[in-house]
Amino acid sequence: MRKGIQKIFSEVVETYEIVNHILTFGCDIFWRRKAAKEASKAGGNHWLDVCSGTGEMALSLSRWAGKEVKIISLDFCLPMLRKAIEKKDPHISFIIADASRLPFHKEVFNCITLSFATRNININKRILEAHLGEFYRILKPGGHFINLETSQPPLGIIQRLFHLYIKIIVRPLGILISGSKAGYSYLAFTIPRFYSPDEFSSILFKAGFTLVTHRSLLLGVSAIHTAIK
Repeated sequence: MRKGIQKIFSEVVETYEIVNHILTFGCDIFWRRKAAKEASKAGGNHWLDVCSGTGEMALSLSRWAGKEVKIISLDFCLPMLRKAIEKKDPHISFIIADASRLPFHKEVFNCITLSFATRNININKRILEAHLGEFYRILKPGGHFINLETSQPPLGIIQRLFHLYIKIIVRPLGILISGSKAGYSYLAFTIPRFYSPDEFSSILFKAGFTLVTHRSLLLGVSAIHTAIK
């Protein structure tokens, strides 16, 4: 499964950002900025962006970083990471690694961010909890984990319209622009099956976090969760 996801993302590198911007009407840009602003409240000098992809979230973090802040952009897909490196931000360094086995000692980071990739580590709830536990392990006490992901709108009619949009717009348009049937079929499969804000909050608590809050975005189609160690 992991190699399959790696292959999917290798196929969509060149069109990944533009497709996301088109399909969200540019909202993903502003959502990342909101998540980065929230992450910056953790303070400290060591920040990690997991499953960083082409580095958009890491770049948003950099806008809030002081001179002493070091940001690590980490991903397991080398073509994605190469695209991120092209952004050439002095605050950001890069590591290729798997999010399930992070190459860091415990209690290293003040904040960890994850944006629009939680669905990719949600093979099942047990595996998702294991990943979140790994993030918990490397956070310093009081450290913040910021998760930006699609969500399930609370109103039934909005949720049905959102799922319909994924099916009849996101999947075919994503395939058309990117040329990757596998990539956007996978996306269309995972979005309707991800958790509601309350369900995901519960999973974060089970992973060990003591304070969990969330902020819904655009009628609940996405959410930012903040979890503190």
